[in-house]
Amino acid sequence: MSPFTSMILISSLATGTIITASSFHWVLAWLGLELNTLAIIPLITKQHHPRATEAATKYFLTQAAASAIILFSSTINAWQTGTWDITQLSTTSSSILLTMALAMKMGLAPAHFWLTEVMQGTTTETAMIIATWQKLAPMAIIFMTTNNLTPMILLTMGMLSAILGGWGGMNQTQLRKMMAYSSIAHLGWMAAVSTMMTNILAINLIIYLLMTTTMFSMLIATKSKTIQDLTLLWSLSPMISTLTTTTLLSLGGLPPLTGFIPKWLIIEELALQSLTPMATTLAMSALLSLYFYLRLTYVSTLTMSPNSTMTKHKWRFNTEIPTSPLTMTLPFTLLLLPITPLILT
Repeated sequence: MSPFTSMILISSLATGTIITASSFHWVLAWLGLELNTLAIIPLITKQHHPRATEAATKYFLTQAAASAIILFSSTINAWQTGTWDITQLSTTSSSILLTMALAMKMGLAPAHFWLTEVMQGTTTETAMIIATWQKLAPMAIIFMTTNNLTPMILLTMGMLSAILGGWGGMNQTQLRKMMAYSSIAHLGWMAAVSTMMTNILAINLIIYLLMTTTMFSMLIATKSKTIQDLTLLWSLSPMISTLTTTTLLSLGGLPPLTGFIPKWLIIEELALQSLTPMATTLAMSALLSLYFYLRLTYVSTLTMSPNSTMTKHKWRFNTEIPTSPLTMTLPFTLLLLPITPLILT
């Protein structure tokens, strides 16, 4: 793919998200979502491989169905209320349909099956875009309609996503699939708090984007695709191996690191809203996710791959690893816990 084509597609991705996030008319929001979907299809099929074609087809069908449901729900709302304003979603049927469509857009359980297959079928760079940037437009609609969405559906989907995201990632060997299940679990936490405190939802989304971008940047820099590739990480670059370990622990939500902030705030808010069983379920589901994060940590740092040579590096020459994206995102991924009060205010 030529640089000019890539620039046009990435510009279209950004434009679609900005249109959706800045619009108050349902048709404009739908237009931005469609532009976003159509721009990423060529990026998914960049490999010219049957697996990439299958991933692009699954992504297109799922996103087109979700966009059609969003347009259908907004049409019902306009028919009954006489307005196309996004913030005036007042009918129950429209609210339920919109909640289900946004869950399908983002990959919340039980509509999460497409996400793992699509991320596995494309390149690591495109998988990073799907796991990060593509969540912004549906999240913007959730921010604008948060007072009119159905809380019970969102809480149920959030609990299911947190459980299935942790459970599904335990049995995987492909890193892109594990990151997909990690994304599902994190989105479950966001869905659980979305109808209560939008500022905690915003904090959770920003921290999730930072941590996921950092982890994908490490996978791209080291060209790691499976767990077996991580066993060679220490001989390739001890620094990257150490940073990968701390980033994985931050994704798991261990206390000294940034990933603990959203879990702490969400459990506190659920307890304040007298949803103690929900908070307990989410906390227990975090242990499932932590299991496969610790598994990756153990493989990448505490084990050495069996090899026939005693060389210091992975091969006979020292490979250059681009670390500029890591230096920008790592401090935010690891060290934001002391300034939590400042973030909240």
